[in-house]
Amino acid sequence: MLTSSKTQRVDLRISPAAKEMIQAAAQAQDKTVSEFLLDSGLTSAAETLTDRRLFILDDAKWRAFQAALDAPPRARPRLARLMKTGS
Repeated sequence: MLTSSKTQRVDLRISPAAKEMIQAAAQAQDKTVSEFLLDSGLTSAAETLTDRRLFILDDAKWRAFQAALDAPPRARPRLARLMKTGS
């Protein structure tokens, strides 16, 4: 979990049913609602960001990926012309 001084506040509006469920879940884990929401939110954020940074390929796909990265860029004449024109 990220550790730093707690100086920021997050406010949200939820339904009474959602609040009751969150309170019950926090109590089940012996946490305050704030602790529960912060832990859950940070876990979800880490998973979301990891999914965007890490991917796993088998050997054949890894070699194809590396070949694509190592290949020289394809010529894009229309893009080159576009980049030469003024805005």
